Amino acid sequence: EKKKMSSVKVAVRVRPFNSREIERRCKNIIRMQGSSTLIITPSGYKDDIGEVDPNNIKTFSYDYSYTSFDKSDPNYATQEIVYNDLGKQVLANAWEGFNTSLFAYGQTGSGKSYSMLGYGSEVGIIPRVCEELFIKIDNSPEPNTTYKVEVSFMEIYNEIVKDLLDMRKGQKGGLKVRNHPKTGPYVEDLTKAAVTTYDQVSGIMDEGSKARTVAATHMNAQSSRSHAVFSILFTQTKVDDLTGLTTEKVSKVHLVDLAGSERADSTGATGDRLKEGASINQSLSALGKVISALAEASGGKKGVFVPYRDSVLTWLLRESLGGNSKTIMIAAVSPADINFDETLSTLRYAERAKRIKNQAIVNEDPNAKLIRELRDEILSLRQQLGMDPTTTTRAVSSQETYEIQIQKEKEVDELKQKLSQSEKLIAELNKSWEEKIQETQKLTVEREEAFKGMGIAIRVDATKPFFVNLNEDPLMSECLVYYLDSNLTRIGSPETEVTQHIQLKGLNILPEHCIVEIKDGIITLSPFPEAVCFVNGYRVEESVVLNHGARVILGHNFVFRFNNPEEAAQQKAKAAELQTEQEPPKLIDWNFALKELASVQTKINFDETTESEKQKEEELKEKLNELNEQIEKQRQEAVSQMELQRQEYESKLKELEKQMEEKDVSSIREQVERDYEAQQRDFNKRRKSLQEVLQKQKLSFLLATETHDRE
Repeated sequence: EKKKMSSVKVAVRVRPFNSREIERRCKNIIRMQGSSTLIITPSGYKDDIGEVDPNNIKTFSYDYSYTSFDKSDPNYATQEIVYNDLGKQVLANAWEGFNTSLFAYGQTGSGKSYSMLGYGSEVGIIPRVCEELFIKIDNSPEPNTTYKVEVSFMEIYNEIVKDLLDMRKGQKGGLKVRNHPKTGPYVEDLTKAAVTTYDQVSGIMDEGSKARTVAATHMNAQSSRSHAVFSILFTQTKVDDLTGLTTEKVSKVHLVDLAGSERADSTGATGDRLKEGASINQSLSALGKVISALAEASGGKKGVFVPYRDSVLTWLLRESLGGNSKTIMIAAVSPADINFDETLSTLRYAERAKRIKNQAIVNEDPNAKLIRELRDEILSLRQQLGMDPTTTTRAVSSQETYEIQIQKEKEVDELKQKLSQSEKLIAELNKSWEEKIQETQKLTVEREEAFKGMGIAIRVDATKPFFVNLNEDPLMSECLVYYLDSNLTRIGSPETEVTQHIQLKGLNILPEHCIVEIKDGIITLSPFPEAVCFVNGYRVEESVVLNHGARVILGHNFVFRFNNPEEAAQQKAKAAELQTEQEPPKLIDWNFALKELASVQTKINFDETTESEKQKEEELKEKLNELNEQIEKQRQEAVSQMELQRQEYESKLKELEKQMEEKDVSSIREQVERDYEAQQRDFNKRRKSLQEVLQKQKLSFLLATETHDRE
C-alpha cells in the first residue's frame, strides 16, 4: 500500500455583489493578497471615499484566495482558473488511485453551486472533472487497461438521504445509512449508474437536478437547504502481459455541495422553515465539530474524540474528512458588509479545516480482497445462524430466564441483518460490467417515463410552446420544461380521476387547476373555480391569452415563464422587416416574476383603497346634503308654523278689537295685550331654541367631515 500524508487544501472565493447588495449600496469588505484573504470590519472604513483603518482588518492564510468580484481586476478568477488549480488535482488524485473529495461551504447565495456546477456556459468544477476524465480515458496510452466509471447522486435533507437517480427508493423515510466493518458507512440501495461517456454523466446530472427541483418545489424548499453529494467510482483494471495477472486501482471521488450556512436571525425564517434551518445548522455544526476535532488531532493532541455519528453527513463522509482521502475545500463568501458575521464565520471554519491532515492510500486490488472477506463473513454468519435452529422457537427452559431468551432472539435478528447486508454488498461486487450497464439503461428509461408522466420534457423540441420553471436558486431555475399539447393541456395534481398532462404537487394546487388551449394559433389559460393563478402579476379568474415571455404563477410554489417559439420568430421577423433594432431581452427570472407580482398586487390594493376612500367621501357628501335638506325642511316648517300663529294672533286681535269697539271695557283690552305679549315671548323662545339645535347639528357634521379629510 502506498500511503501519503496530506493536509486538507483550502481555497476561498469571493463573488460579485448581487442586486440586493447593490440596491443597499453595500461596501466591499473582502480583499485578496496572494493566497491570503483579508476581511474588513464594517466600522473599518474611515469615510465614504473608501479609506480603511488597518486596525480593523483580519488576515487569513489559505492555499488559494480567489477574487471573482470585479472582472476588470487583473487577478480576476474565472471558472477555468479555479478548475485548473483545484479540479485538475481531483482528477490527478483519482487517476493515481487515491480517494479524493471536494467540498463547497458557505452561506446561501455565496456562490457554492456556481463554483461546483456553474450556470449556463460558465461550467463549474464537477462537469469539467467528468468531461476531462473521459477525455483522458479515450486518450490513455496504457495498453491492456480497461476503465470503468460509476456515478451516484444523492441529497441529504433534514437528515434524510434521498437517491436523486431513483426517487422511488425510500420515498417515506429516505434510504438507510448502514455501517459495515469492511466498507465503513454507506447508503444501502443507493443507485450506482454505470456510464461510458461524458454525455451519459451530463444526462444523469441533469435528471438528478430535475428530481431535486421537483422534490424541493413539492416541499416548498430550495436546493440551498440540502446537501448534494455527487460521487464517482473510478476503476482501472490492468492485465500484465508477462504474468497474465490482473491488478485494479479503485478511486472514490466525492463532490459535495453543502447546504447554506447562516444564522436564523439573518434569514428571517419562522415556523417549518426555522425548524428546517435548525436541522441544516445542526448538520453543519456537526461538521464543524468534526473539523475542529480533526484539526486538534492533526496538531498532535492525543485521545481526541471525533463525533462523526452526530449527523448523517459527517458519518457518510468519514473517510473524506479524516481518513483515506485527499480533500479540498472551497469556502465561498459574500463581499458585502451586511454579511460580515456569516463571512467571518466561514473564514474561521476554513482556517480550522486547513489544519486537518489525512492519510491517503492508493487503493490497489481492494475489490478482490473485499470479496474474499465478505465471503468468509457470510459463511461465518450462516454457520452462527445454523448452530441452533431452535433458538427462536423453543420454549423458555427452567434454567434459562425470559430475558436471556429475548437477548438471543435479538442476537439472531442482528446476525440476519448483517448477513443480508453482506449478501447485498457481495452481490453488487459480483455483478458484471455488462449487467451494470443494462441496469443503468433500464433505470434511465424508467426515470424518463416518470418525468414524462409528470409532463416534464427530457428532449428538446424547438417548435412547441412550453412552460419553463423559475426558481430562487439559479441552479434549479429553467431546469424543468413542460411542453404543451397540440390542442388542450390539463394542469393539476396527480390525485384526480381525470389524467393531468402536467402534474404538480404543492400548496394550493387543485386536482384540476387550469387548462391551456391552443386554437387558431392563440394560446389561452383558463383557471378552474378557486384555482390560484397569476399571469404577469395579475390574479386571473377567467380565460386569458398567453404571450411569449409571460410570467405564470400557479398555487404558491410554481413559478413559470411561458415560451412560444412561433411568436418569438414572428417578433424577430417583424423587427427585421421594419429594420428596427430589437430591444435586448429582459432577464425574466424568479426575482423578476416575484417583484412583478408584488408590484402589481400592491398597486391593485392601493387602487382598491383609493376607491374605498372615494366611496366614503361620496357617502359623507350625500349625508351632508341630506342634513342640509333636513335643516331647510325644518326651517320652512318653523316659518310656516310661525306664519300660522301670527295669522291666528292677528285674527284673535281683530276679533277682540271688534269686541272692544262694541264694549268699551278697558280691562279686557289690557288682558288681551298681556296674553299677546306672553304668546309672543313664548314664540320667540321656541324659535331661538330650534335655531340653536339646527346650528349644533350642522357644526357636528362639519367637524366629522374635517376629521375624515385629515385622516
